[in-house]
Amino acid sequence: MWFFAKKGPSGFSSSSTAEEVTEGIDGTGLTAIVTGASSGIGAETTRVLALRGVHVVMAVRNMDAGTKVKEAILEKNRTSKVEVMELDLSSMASVRKFATEYNSSCLPLNILINNAGVMAPPFMLSQDNIELQFATNHLGHFLLTSLLLENMKNTARESLKEGRIVNVSSMGHKFTYPEGIRFDKINDKPSYKSWSAYGQSKLSNILHANELARCLKEEGVEITANSLHPGAIATNLMRHHSIMNGLSNLIGKFVLKDAAQGAATTCYVALHPQVKGISGEYFSDSNVAKPSSQAKDADLAKKLWDFSMGMTQPK
Repeated sequence: MWFFAKKGPSGFSSSSTAEEVTEGIDGTGLTAIVTGASSGIGAETTRVLALRGVHVVMAVRNMDAGTKVKEAILEKNRTSKVEVMELDLSSMASVRKFATEYNSSCLPLNILINNAGVMAPPFMLSQDNIELQFATNHLGHFLLTSLLLENMKNTARESLKEGRIVNVSSMGHKFTYPEGIRFDKINDKPSYKSWSAYGQSKLSNILHANELARCLKEEGVEITANSLHPGAIATNLMRHHSIMNGLSNLIGKFVLKDAAQGAATTCYVALHPQVKGISGEYFSDSNVAKPSSQAKDADLAKKLWDFSMGMTQPK
């Protein structure tokens, strides 16, 4: 971005890159999972975490694309520890398969970055017959986190290092349906609005992190859970909107973040010592930010948690 970017209390701004916000940080000995790591900010997050010594497992739907990203990272830095595993967040069966395989691998888990997502597609149902954005952006990550949480707790206890769960949300959470989460109309096609449904799924990411943070604190576990807005970024998430995609390509270099800047807040929340002990917060531009009033509604967060538990139970 060309415009002047003012630094926040952290010392970083909207123009800071992922490499800049993690400069001097040694992540050796840490293991992370990054969902949606085959492109965009997920790929850049993987690259920078690996650069800092973190062992990164890329959880991707497209194995060929993920393998190419891995090879590109290793070509630049042969000492990087990067693996690729298959994960389709729109399928609960795939999420369960991934979690079972990961937990059976004996790998520890210090950092879980719930990054993958779809943005405002036409109305579609997931493999489990749930509206695609809610299924992929929220429920898939909710289930994945639940299935990996015991591993994270064990890792935190045994390593004496704080675990971190990072939900990549969006300022788009502010543009959800008026009621926030439409619990009784998740699959209602006639009233479906693609951008409102996107906002609903992104609001869910924040509420999930907040309720998880509350539960972990109550349990006395050394794991934090936070959410973030990565910034307005020109990525292939916009592929369902040809006009917006064209505009982002045309003016993106002037007003939008690139992948290096877009991945900065994720890497900051995942690795930076300034974030140690901070949980249940929402970040933007590598600083604590204010989400919508709905995103801070503890009752709504608990209701979503219970609803999500019911939706992800094996049928």
